Amino acid sequence: MKRLSSRMRQFGQIVPLTLIFVLGFGGINDIRSKDLLEEGNDSLLGNYLSGRFAKSQRDVDKAAEYYQRALDKDPGNEIILEQAFLLATSNGEWDAARLHANELVLKEPNHRIARIFLGIDAFKKSEYGKAEAQFSAVGKGQIAGLITSLAKAWTLAAKGRYDQARNSLNAKNSPEWAVFYRTYHQALISDLKGRNKYAESRYSLLYERDPRSLRVAIAYSRHLARRGLRKQARKVLQRHIALTRNHPESVALLEQIVSGKKISRLIENPTEGLAEVFYGLGEALTAEGGIDYGIIYLKLALILKPDFPLVYNALGQVYEHSDKYDLSIAAYDQIPKSSAIWKQVQIRKSFVLNAAERLDEARTLLLSLAEENPQDMLPLDSLGNILRSRMKYEEAEKYYSQSIKLMPNPNKENWSQFYSRGVCYDRMKMWDKAEADFQQALKLDADQPLVLNYLGYSWVDQNKNLNEAMSLIRQAVKIRPKDGYFVDSLGWAYYRLGDYENAVRQLETAVQLLPEDPVINDHLGDAFWQVGRRLEARYQWILSLSLKPADDVAKTINEKLASGLRTEGETKAAEIKNKKAKK
Repeated sequence: MKRLSSRMRQFGQIVPLTLIFVLGFGGINDIRSKDLLEEGNDSLLGNYLSGRFAKSQRDVDKAAEYYQRALDKDPGNEIILEQAFLLATSNGEWDAARLHANELVLKEPNHRIARIFLGIDAFKKSEYGKAEAQFSAVGKGQIAGLITSLAKAWTLAAKGRYDQARNSLNAKNSPEWAVFYRTYHQALISDLKGRNKYAESRYSLLYERDPRSLRVAIAYSRHLARRGLRKQARKVLQRHIALTRNHPESVALLEQIVSGKKISRLIENPTEGLAEVFYGLGEALTAEGGIDYGIIYLKLALILKPDFPLVYNALGQVYEHSDKYDLSIAAYDQIPKSSAIWKQVQIRKSFVLNAAERLDEARTLLLSLAEENPQDMLPLDSLGNILRSRMKYEEAEKYYSQSIKLMPNPNKENWSQFYSRGVCYDRMKMWDKAEADFQQALKLDADQPLVLNYLGYSWVDQNKNLNEAMSLIRQAVKIRPKDGYFVDSLGWAYYRLGDYENAVRQLETAVQLLPEDPVINDHLGDAFWQVGRRLEARYQWILSLSLKPADDVAKTINEKLASGLRTEGETKAAEIKNKKAKK
């Protein structure tokens, strides 16, 4: 527990990487198998293995179906029962999950997820005594203890025992990340009860520790604004927004506070408080890589608060990154238009539609957003990015240009639109326009490695502005020294300047970084040839061909394999050297 890893996306506190392992979720070990049985085999083993395969592919519906079939054939099998329960929970099949959970705790009394589920189920029915008993049986350990403490605290609050609930969360030998959770929920509980001074002290403590934390900034500013301290609330949000990427929720809340609208608490009742517990844990798990159990925690939050936009957003992103595009779209579609994050989510949804090969739907969605928000460049820019990724450069350029027209005074944040349009112009064989856009992008932000590398490499490839090109590429490599494409550009710049020894050194590094790139291997072959390493050069060219380069590159490589590479007059630098020698 001493090693700490990355920050939570929403909460900003430090969470141990071991979180995804020590949650433990019961003591039942699953069986691993790579075998797949023929479709239609309805045996116990066939359904079990089919369920395992579907689960590995994150096809939750199919996995749940297969495990349920297997369980029907062997109702007492603990391994299958556990999997059926977990999948029913992650699939939102609450009746089946309840049935399996009750059976599971009889066989495995300390099964954590089953106990948590049954505790939430009892809490939802206002059976707080039963809920407390279930949460108490979650088990021991730092994670289990935290879950038990938070869940029981909100159960006490639901009984009206707010001060006892708050005091039950006092940190006792807790690690740093657990102290954050405890302190945050102490603040929420105190806020809900009207213990304003204590709540403010807790919020302030957390906010000063990490003003980037979205949930803390929003809870704290809502608390201040509701008490009439709007100036302080504005300062909290303004600092948070300045340090982050303008999250729609914080921006929308700031507008509401400035306009004088009535502001409510972040958490309005204990049920929402308990939902916040599992939303936070689900976010932590998915951020740390524990996707399967992260999904379960997020779904548990939805039992308590079915209209929770941030949970649907988190689920949509998890499914999106797992290439489960239909599930991602379905999650995003649960977010109402009234939510502050709705427009942002629609942009994400357009990229998911594109990834799902539904380009026309993505285009229609983005054009609709652009029509609804005629001064917003983001839908147009997003459509340009999608079309550029599909090499539809002429169409992409049109939307980038429309986006750029909406900029009265381009600033540092607008460099990407000029860079992206420049790429389109370059691919459309309109270099003068491309060059102007790349130079404009660098005027806006001189330290963007993508622009530095693209412009520098293009000049090198054209035998143009070689010294300036070398300077740009070196700057890009300095910023991103492990980027194989940038190192390749540097090596190719040395090659163009006739410095073949340095070219070999850089290109060998580039090949190590990107061993399966055909162009980089081709470049290394050329450099080997120029320093007299002819056998190695032919090997690199043959390797490049095996990596399936573009047709024009393959044609050039075949010519080099047949006739070799000319050693004179290959570069502008070599021509200059020859002229000087003649003088």
